[in-house]
Amino acid sequence: MSSASRTGTRLVVHPLALAVQVFIASQAVAQTPPAEATLPAIKATAKADPATEGTGRYGARSASTATGLDLSLRETPQSVGVVPRTLIDDFQLNDANDLLTVVTGVNVERVEPDRSYFSIRGFEVSNFHIDGVGLPFATGDQIGNLDTALYDRVEVLRGANGLRASTGNPAGTVNFVRKRPTAELQASAALTLGSWNKRRLDADVSGALNASGSVRGRFTAAAQQGDSYLDRYSLDKHLFSAIVEADLGDDTLLALGRSQQRNRPNGVMWGSLPMFYADGSPARYEVSASSAPGWTYWDTDDVQTFAELTHGLGAGWQAKASLTQRELSSDAELFFVIGNADPASGTGLLSWPSKYGHSEKQWIGDLSLRGPFRLGGREHELLLGLNAGRSRNELHSSDDGGLQAITEAQMLAGTFPRPAFDKGQTGFADFANKRGSLYAVARFNATDALKIVAGANLTRATSKGESYDAVHDYRETRLTPYLGLAYALNGQHSLYASYAGIFNPQHQLDESGRVLDPIEGRSAELGAKGEWMDGHLNGSFAVFQVRQDNTPEPLRQVIVDEDTSFTAYRGVDATSTGFELDIAGTLARGWELSGGYTQLRIRGDDGAPVRTYVPRKTLRLATSYRLPLLPALKLGASLKWQSDFERTDPLGSASVVTHQDAYALLDLMARYELTPSLSVTAKLENATGKKYLNSLMWPGQTFYGAPRNGSVALRWTY
Repeated sequence: MSSASRTGTRLVVHPLALAVQVFIASQAVAQTPPAEATLPAIKATAKADPATEGTGRYGARSASTATGLDLSLRETPQSVGVVPRTLIDDFQLNDANDLLTVVTGVNVERVEPDRSYFSIRGFEVSNFHIDGVGLPFATGDQIGNLDTALYDRVEVLRGANGLRASTGNPAGTVNFVRKRPTAELQASAALTLGSWNKRRLDADVSGALNASGSVRGRFTAAAQQGDSYLDRYSLDKHLFSAIVEADLGDDTLLALGRSQQRNRPNGVMWGSLPMFYADGSPARYEVSASSAPGWTYWDTDDVQTFAELTHGLGAGWQAKASLTQRELSSDAELFFVIGNADPASGTGLLSWPSKYGHSEKQWIGDLSLRGPFRLGGREHELLLGLNAGRSRNELHSSDDGGLQAITEAQMLAGTFPRPAFDKGQTGFADFANKRGSLYAVARFNATDALKIVAGANLTRATSKGESYDAVHDYRETRLTPYLGLAYALNGQHSLYASYAGIFNPQHQLDESGRVLDPIEGRSAELGAKGEWMDGHLNGSFAVFQVRQDNTPEPLRQVIVDEDTSFTAYRGVDATSTGFELDIAGTLARGWELSGGYTQLRIRGDDGAPVRTYVPRKTLRLATSYRLPLLPALKLGASLKWQSDFERTDPLGSASVVTHQDAYALLDLMARYELTPSLSVTAKLENATGKKYLNSLMWPGQTFYGAPRNGSVALRWTY
């Protein structure tokens, strides 16, 4: 029985049914809505809510990911991009991969349909944050299709984050900011139909839960099913989120929430298609080609529970405590293909079926104190914090029928039979990571024009356990500094500079099975920022240099024996140097734009290019325009262009270069408001039908990106 049939359709019904019940209850409360003047002031949230939903704009005024302080984008001495809710909805950016492909400077490495890596300025992003809190990926990648329905916006910091990201996220930080309850009743629902039998339902309802409005709730749910352009692949996913906020007093706010996402994909590739034949000639496949038999699956669950308490202490000071528990689990039966086929006969490949189970439990606590202080006759701002996290990872595998000969034709047909997987456990990993941090950051108003942001993070990181016969053990303590300057030339333009230290322990293994040394280095940038259209349009220009030692680069698949293999990495000392242009917001009435250009080079200590699978030039543009003569109609387009990239892999005593030419992907969008509360949106992806390789990050393997496809969404809002 397939994983989809094991799951059934009951998960589609329950979240939506619950959403209807919450909506009806909220309607009852809304019959006697409280006057706005009777709502208690929430002094614990001193700054205005920067939520982006309902603004209709592609820009944002502020972001806190870089420093933890609520600074405007122009005041932040680093490059920050924000993907607001309007942009997400317009282009139906319903998963993290699609969303991050529109962000300046971000490269999404889709190595498999259900596993992706992300890089910023040429180096991998090692974790995601949710509301500013997160632990590094245990395996370095995002497994499963991470949905965006639960989030108001996504903030992307480009450059090292040594203040709030534990040991200093080397490349940047991706911060998903949750939708929060609203005092006024609001609700929405959407039905999306698309290519390859895609069907999606969304529901979202928020409002006051008592007469005074001191208790507010929000429920969000989504369910999606569909096939794929890839042979035999399908995805069934369901998610929900429930958040309640309560004013415990004029100065105290409590928030409790829980979310869950379940992914049930079938026909899942583990690894992907061999890129070249045994004679070194390139392999050519149909866009739909897959190496996965139909019996493969990779089920994942992501359950998050959090509590936040914010209390105003008076005189502008605020204390905040948060506790988050996250449980990630997966169950999979997968099929890996090893080797390079003979171009004439198709022989020479080996199969490697395997059964996996993985669980990770995280606990993350954060306690911070923020407020103003006076020094030298001026008012400044200080943030002090303590962060502690623990994750426990367990993984077991069972290989069965490995290293059996298979032809290219059999691989593409997906006819390899499912093994019994009755050999018992053949691989095992069990390790625990702990991180504790003290951080402090101050924003000094040195003059009316000059602002100085200075801080540091002291982190103790430890790991204990084993991973596939390799000792997973380290104990490291590091202090990572941060310094940023912002100088206002006038009311609209600023110059800035920043420096951040980099330190991050790793989990990857070298060819001998030893864990790589920690990443160490520095990140520096210098730039200018502008703010126009009453703050609704922000732009920046930056030159940057990122130095990283021991950067992990996939090298090859190491076969220990017929039951054990692992991907070997090498540590590369590399420097990324380049520049970026970025702009987002309102250009004119009805005209929204978000986009940017990045150009970089990545070289090793010997001056030779490294990490050549990372494109050196990328352009991202997304725009929409509401026609003045027909204001109900909004037209939009999204362009994603990147320069060529390549990878060199060993083949016997020689080497083979796989090259992907530069390419552009064009998406088109049209949205029409049938009534003030009902709209229909049509989207055409890859409108030109471009054929391209998704990634060359992994040695010897890749697969093609999606061809031309479309979808139509009907959305109701209240």
